[in-house]
Amino acid sequence: MNAGRRSLGHSVVWGVVFVAVVVSGNVALGQPRPEWRPLGPLPGDSMLSRYFEHEVAVLRENCLSDIKTRADWEQRCEEYRRQLREMLGLDPWPAKSDLKVTVTGAIDREDFRVEKLYYQSLPGLYVTANLYLPKNVSGRVPAVLYLCGHSQVKIDNVSYGNKTHYHFHAVWFARHGYACLVLDSLQLGEIEGIHHGTYRYGMWWWNNRGYTPAGVEAWNCVRAIDYLQTRAEVDPERIGVTGRSGGGAYSWWIAAIDPRVKVAVPVAGITDLQNHVVDGCVEGHCDCMYFVNTYRWDYPIVAALVAPRPLLIVNGDHDPIFPEDGVRRVYETARKIYRLYDAEDKIGIFITKAAHDDIQPIQEAAFRWIDRHLLGKEREVYDPVEKVFTPQELKVLEKIPEDQLNTIIHDHFVPTAPIVFPENVSQWQELKTRWISLLKQKCFRGWPANLPSPSWKNVKEAEADGIRLVRAELPVQDEVILPIYYLRGADGTPRQIEIELLDQDDWSRWLSGLKLHFSEILGQDLVTDEEKTLQGSEEAWQSVKSRITNAPGTMLVLLLPRGIGPTAWNSDAKKRTQIERRFMLIGQTSDGMRIFDIVRVIQSIRGQNAWKGIPLTMKAQGRFGVLACYASVFEPVDTLILTNMPTSHRDGPYILNSSRVLEVPQAVLLAADRSRVELNTQRTEDWQAPIAAAKRLGWPEDQLKVSPTQ
Repeated sequence: MNAGRRSLGHSVVWGVVFVAVVVSGNVALGQPRPEWRPLGPLPGDSMLSRYFEHEVAVLRENCLSDIKTRADWEQRCEEYRRQLREMLGLDPWPAKSDLKVTVTGAIDREDFRVEKLYYQSLPGLYVTANLYLPKNVSGRVPAVLYLCGHSQVKIDNVSYGNKTHYHFHAVWFARHGYACLVLDSLQLGEIEGIHHGTYRYGMWWWNNRGYTPAGVEAWNCVRAIDYLQTRAEVDPERIGVTGRSGGGAYSWWIAAIDPRVKVAVPVAGITDLQNHVVDGCVEGHCDCMYFVNTYRWDYPIVAALVAPRPLLIVNGDHDPIFPEDGVRRVYETARKIYRLYDAEDKIGIFITKAAHDDIQPIQEAAFRWIDRHLLGKEREVYDPVEKVFTPQELKVLEKIPEDQLNTIIHDHFVPTAPIVFPENVSQWQELKTRWISLLKQKCFRGWPANLPSPSWKNVKEAEADGIRLVRAELPVQDEVILPIYYLRGADGTPRQIEIELLDQDDWSRWLSGLKLHFSEILGQDLVTDEEKTLQGSEEAWQSVKSRITNAPGTMLVLLLPRGIGPTAWNSDAKKRTQIERRFMLIGQTSDGMRIFDIVRVIQSIRGQNAWKGIPLTMKAQGRFGVLACYASVFEPVDTLILTNMPTSHRDGPYILNSSRVLEVPQAVLLAADRSRVELNTQRTEDWQAPIAAAKRLGWPEDQLKVSPTQ
């Protein structure tokens, strides 16, 4: 499409529906809010922006690029479907327990009936819904599963469910010969669960757990279809799905994972990673809009999984959270898969003049497409929707069930790995092999492969008070360069090397000593106002100096992984939240990539000819101790000294799917297999299981030991 010009008119083609609007002048496609894209003013923010752009470009380029024939696709599509279920927390499928459907009331109108009901998609996971049934029809009728967007309906602090807001869609379907089941969503139903775990509540352990509320919504849809197929009024082979916004996203999930859906019309529910990550649309979406991107997909794969079933993608042309350019990219990529089936008439796109609005042209497009593919005909006139009920009339529950798990389903939906330790060497070899394989596949798949050996380059150096400070730079991967500081005595070759893994607070403490003598060499790496105004301290300097003078021959390496110190990111809490969420969308976490940084630094040190054979120790504390632990699994050191680490991933750090593989004490044992590990902790009892396992394996006593801290 040429800049400044848009297609004109209104056309409906068999299989492809397209509405364009008359626009004059140079008018851009709908864009996200301008404040979403910039990450912040710091140098680290700029580096991170380039990094996200690079990673998204790689994922876009790889998306379905190896699918050339229908045979290629059919060989891969079921594995793709399984991967999506896994990324939704649905692989293996949960057991299908009794739905325990309960109808709590009904409303009769002249041309349709509404049953107010609930079912349990899992024991204790309640789904409140309304089932609209047409009257004056013969035989079984097609059914539509209508999925609701984010519309809160609350009166006097009582939630009536978003099904009550969207009920007019179901009324239209029922009046025109369809059964229509309208579901409340998890967060905005009569029982209010949580969609905003990472977005609002700091529940970053959801990433560790591999949990997303998108999985709950998808499972509720699976069970909804199970229920519809039990109804005598419904033709079980003619079930379609539609919904808008959040409901548009859930329409994608269920259509992609469940072939029982025969036609799908997701409305304003999808765009690609370019929009979400680079353009910042993630900042306008809650967690239910995303799967946990373990396999590093771009979103056209989701659309492709609907092929060759009829699919209409509907959107407004200036929707800020689903921009038109990304929607079109999804459509064009998915259309290639439909083309392999000679089924381009089964995929359509409808773009009309709208923002994120539920308006008549959008509604009519959905109705027309579903009519065409479930009834085999279209109507001459599509009458507008009509709201006919109050929220009170459609409410299902009189009171919240005491056994409900909706409000805490995030604690139960995705199981954690069992915490087991080896009883003997044979069992250890099996566990170790499995854990490392799963860590590579499920947790660190986002690490780049086939990189050249890392080598840092010395940039600046200075000497003061008998100590030499060198600033180096290490290219870790494309678009990521880390500053490395190392200190040693002014004379002589190092006889031992100690890596100090620093978090932001550690960096501030070191700065207060280093600035006393090395302000000039540190200058470009002081990026915050606090760092720039920090005064050097003689006491802090003596603490730094003593680390070298008390152990002659020691070289100290200050390791500041990405997002720390000179590469720090925006400190605004809301923007930091959205930075972390961007990582998840590309199949990473910031902590997971910091582990990669540590691995590359160790490799760089080991690769220095002048330092070969020199003992290497790494020290870290708190959750950064866990990062050091994982790094040493992949690139061992001689000694690992870890202080006051958390014992559970729930307390950090946050590594994709880690709790589905192992827990921190198991990771410590894994690290101790190749590095000598010293644990300093206030609660030595928390580490007795790996200590006992090390004894059973016959390891030397100092291979893994725990000591109390003061």
